[in-house]
Amino acid sequence: MPQEKPRLQPREGVRRLADPILALAEIEGAGAILLVLATAVALIWANLPFGESYRAFWHLPLGLTVGSFDFRLSLEQWVNDALMAVFFLAVGLEIKREMVLGELSKLRRAMLPLAGAFGGMVVPAGIYVWYHLGGEASRGWGIPMATDIAFAVAALAALGRRVPASLKIFLLALAIVDDIGAVLVIALFYTDHISLEFLAICGAFLGLVVVLQRVGVRAFLPYWIVGAGVWFFMHESGVHATIAGVLLGLMTPVQAPGKGALGTSEIGVEIDSPLDVLLHRLERLVTFGIMPVFALANAGVVLDGAMLANPLAQQVGIAVALGLVLGKPIGITFFAWLAVRLRIAEVPSGLGMASILGVGALGGIGFTMALFVTALAFDAPIPTAGAKVGILVGSLLSFALGVAVLHLSLPREPAPEA
Repeated sequence: MPQEKPRLQPREGVRRLADPILALAEIEGAGAILLVLATAVALIWANLPFGESYRAFWHLPLGLTVGSFDFRLSLEQWVNDALMAVFFLAVGLEIKREMVLGELSKLRRAMLPLAGAFGGMVVPAGIYVWYHLGGEASRGWGIPMATDIAFAVAALAALGRRVPASLKIFLLALAIVDDIGAVLVIALFYTDHISLEFLAICGAFLGLVVVLQRVGVRAFLPYWIVGAGVWFFMHESGVHATIAGVLLGLMTPVQAPGKGALGTSEIGVEIDSPLDVLLHRLERLVTFGIMPVFALANAGVVLDGAMLANPLAQQVGIAVALGLVLGKPIGITFFAWLAVRLRIAEVPSGLGMASILGVGALGGIGFTMALFVTALAFDAPIPTAGAKVGILVGSLLSFALGVAVLHLSLPREPAPEA
């Protein structure tokens, strides 16, 4: 009797796509510790007797003057506009990978995180708008919309091996769709003026990126030089400069020449794509460098009793906190449930609506992106202080709520390997 041929393992391809995502989750979770430390340092520094030095330091001018050319930004602006452009480059790379190879590559598989993320953006923004309908601080509606993936993953890590891989992947896919929404909101609603001339030059530099790809340039240095031009002219156009990072990330090839969809060359040798190489180089820089520096530059809210007692500061803070703590879990869970009920999405194995509610609560940890949108939305110190306090309180409560819900809903035994 002939021996039965060994079956092919259908999970191998799925694992090949999931492993980089899960590895990224471990890095993000470790980086959350640095974010907490940087936030604590910023808060303490800003509220010490010599706290004025915090504001003076981040407002130091830094730039370049060559002849009649003079380009200067404050140190805080360099962090928020330039360093965060690299952060958004990594975001663009992750979006591209997910849309081509990951959870967002197949419509039915993507519908659950898509629906959840949509609800997780619309409901918090709606709560904020309702709270500030017609008010002077209504411009801050975008603050509670996005999820901070580093802290959310750190919360999952606190639950150890009880968390199934499908739950981690759902959270990451949800956060990536959140990022897409945040990028669109920044580009469309937090751009005050647009110079078509500089925008056209920026487009020409993006075209040069395509030319470099077509002629087969593989070294990264030329792309970094051209990318700097994209960033500069995007900044000068009036569109927020971080959008340049997203566009460059989306233009990065997800496959190396001669590679198959899962990363194998025509002769069966593993070859990393430009996207994989760049993402691997950036992920630690972003997680352990850029994000903590950003938190250090932006989390230093002055806990001034008189300022925080101002009705406007309180209204902004309450609206932001409500959007994060209530809006996120309600929006994510309801829209995910609705997508399943309408049979346009399916719940992956190992997930239930209770665990989706827990992930929705973790979605209320909006730290990094929420602080970023705050800097775009407000110039005045009172609404800015209120928003930052609302972000800190709302994110802390969301962390605790998400961990509590998942602790109750997940099985006590370690999750089987997905």
